[in-house]
This record gives sequence, structure tokens and C-alpha cells, in this order.
Amino acid sequence: MWERIGAMVFKEVRQMARDPSTIAMMFFFPIIQLAIFGYAINSDPRHLPLVVEANDNSAFSRSIVSALRTTGYFDVTEVAGFYGRANQAIARGEAQFALTIPTDFARRLVRGDRPQVLLTVDATDPASTGPAVAAVNEAVARALARDLIGPLAGRQQGPPPVDVVLHRSYNPEGITSHNTVPGLLAIILSMTMVALTSMSVTRETEQGTMENLLATPLRPVEVMVGKIVPYFLLGFVQVCVVLAFAIVVFKVPFVGSLGLLLAATLLFTLVSLALGFTISTLVESQVQSMMASMLYLMPSILLSGFAFPYRGMPVWAQWLAELLPPTHYIRLVRGIMLKGWEWHQALVESGWLVVMLLVLGTVAVRRYRDTVA
Repeated sequence: MWERIGAMVFKEVRQMARDPSTIAMMFFFPIIQLAIFGYAINSDPRHLPLVVEANDNSAFSRSIVSALRTTGYFDVTEVAGFYGRANQAIARGEAQFALTIPTDFARRLVRGDRPQVLLTVDATDPASTGPAVAAVNEAVARALARDLIGPLAGRQQGPPPVDVVLHRSYNPEGITSHNTVPGLLAIILSMTMVALTSMSVTRETEQGTMENLLATPLRPVEVMVGKIVPYFLLGFVQVCVVLAFAIVVFKVPFVGSLGLLLAATLLFTLVSLALGFTISTLVESQVQSMMASMLYLMPSILLSGFAFPYRGMPVWAQWLAELLPPTHYIRLVRGIMLKGWEWHQALVESGWLVVMLLVLGTVAVRRYRDTVA
């Protein structure tokens, strides 16, 4: 019996050795997981971009800004002195936090009136804001404890001398589904478009129908278009289903343009199909296609901002995330659905997707020409 089992094991090992690409992917997977979970994922994000709208250019305001810089939670990217800049930065996605200091802040503080400062938070990603909000209160208290001295020392008695008012923009109740459900559009489309399309050419080869395809007068571009159109229609149905569930079941607010969202979705779908077709021309079997698709999907889920805060990751992980189409599509979906983005606000993220489509489409067509040559 042991001899027969040994022979079977020897046969399986030899069969595995004939497919070194699959073995390499099997070793590559845990390395990627270790790198992402060990270095990139962080549930306590630091260095979040913060804009200060300092309508009162007093020593107290400057002291608060300095204290915020030393917390480690914030990167004060701008100290603006005109009204409306805080809301503008949050709407454009330029800042995660905005602190508005009113014009009469110093006068009311000296007078003992307990003035208010407004902390505006971009709550479209509520997971990234929790610890940082507490850090603002501590920073303000620390700054004023240093400045309220001499005749003003009495202001430190009793309640805090300044009232920090928190405003969660676009998701005031901090509902998690308002953040995750729009992001699911990107993940579901990636899972189906990339994974299914990546097997399109290898399936023809394994089933022995590639010769019949080559005997037709179809050009490489025509083959590519013919293969991705059915998946494109499937993706459109998926988008309609997810949007219906998001609005009807999960009550996700939709304050933007439906036409703009569909246009962005069309662009992202084409990028995903082009990527899947490119993978299909690079691998040799359907098993390799599935593993290559998983190799793309795993960082897309973990690094794109869908599951974990994008701004909580180290810089190298953010650069890697910028190369992933779901990162830009998730920003577009959240911006359009939750913030009501107009077309000009979506240009940057859409431009990234257009560049990716041109690059992947060119590579896919050239690789298919090499395959049929």
C-alpha cells in the first residue's frame, strides 16, 4: 500500500513541478499578505490632512495650530484666513479634518465667554476619524493651558475654556453602511469583470477552440471587443442591483448625478475588462488566471480604502494603492453619491482611469497579437 501511495505522491510532485508559475504564485500570496497586514494596515491612522480656517489671527489661534501639529494625528496642510475654505477643502477631498476658528475667538476667550471652534470631519470614511477627534480636544486644552496665564489663569477653572463642536459632514450619524456599500460597487465589479475576463483566452486554448478562432477573419481588437461585451452587460446588471439595494435597503443617500455615476462606472468597467483581458494573454491556464485575479483583488480590497482607511497607510502603500483602479473608482462613487460631486470635481480620478484604460487596452491588444502569432 505505501509503495502505491508513494508512487502517487511522486506523480503529483512531478505534475506540480511542470507548472512553476502556479507554485511561484502560491509562495507569493503569503508574502503579500504579510506585507499588507504587517506594514500597511493601521486602524489608528496618523498624519491626517487638516485645514485650519483661522478667521481670528490671534496668538491663541496660532498656539492651537502648533499644538495640533505636535499630536502626530494631523498634518496641517493649510492655514487659511478667509471664510468658506474649510468646507471647500472637505468637499474636494483635500482634507480629512477642518478646524474653523471664528473672528471673535480671542476677544470672547479673554472675556470668559467660552467661545466655540468648529471641527468639521469628512465622515464618508468614519473608521479613520475616531482617535483623531479626541486628539483635537487634547491639543486645544494643552495649548490654552500654556497661554492662559497671569490674569487669564482663572479661565482654566471649571469647564474647558473652549467648546470644540464636532460636525460630521456627509454622514452625520457615522453609519458604516454609507461608507462600505458604495465601495462594494468597485469590489463586486472587480471580482466579476477581472476574474471572468481573465479566463477568456486561456479557456479557448484549454478547450482547443483557439484554432477555430484564429481561422476566422476577426482582428485582435474585434476579438477583444467581442469577448468583453457580454461581461460588460453583466456588469451593468450588477451595478443596477447594487444601487437599488444601496438606496432602497440600506438607505444610502444619493445627492449627486446618476448620469455622472453611470459614466464613471462605465469607465471603471472598461478598465477592469481590459485588465482581465491582459491577464488572460499573460497566463497559460485557467488556474493561473484565477490566481492572478486573486493577486489583484486582495490588495484592491485591502489598500483601496474600502476596508481600511487609505490615509492610515504608509506612503509606499498609498503609492501602490494609486495604481489600483478601485482606489479611484471608490473615491468617485463616494464623492458623487455622498458629497454630490459635479463633473469638474471628478476629473482627476476619472483622468487616472482613462490613463489606465489606454495603457491596459494597448497592452492587451499587443499581447493578443503575440498570442495568435
